Amino acid sequence: MRARREFRNRRDVEVSLLDALVERAEEGMTVFELRAAVDADIDTIEEALAALKADGLISVDAGDERVVILPADRVVPDPSEQVEEDKSLLDSIRDRFGL
Repeated sequence: MRARREFRNRRDVEVSLLDALVERAEEGMTVFELRAAVDADIDTIEEALAALKADGLISVDAGDERVVILPADRVVPDPSEQVEEDKSLLDSIRDRFGL
């Protein structure tokens, strides 16, 4: 699953982080898990996380065992919305003409 369309006009690393977090929206991810999921150095990831937090797109939950990062609810798409995004142009044309 990918972050909502309106949040995809950010730097590539920020979009990659949001996409990774949306995939695990319920349990969140640690910085180490994000580092493994996103192809960027730790300084770039840290800078991107700071920007996302400043814009209110992520939150940090310091639980008993570990600190996890969670996407804001407004970043996580509705499942029916996601299906529409994944359609190709050809699929949309077929639907439009009833083929």
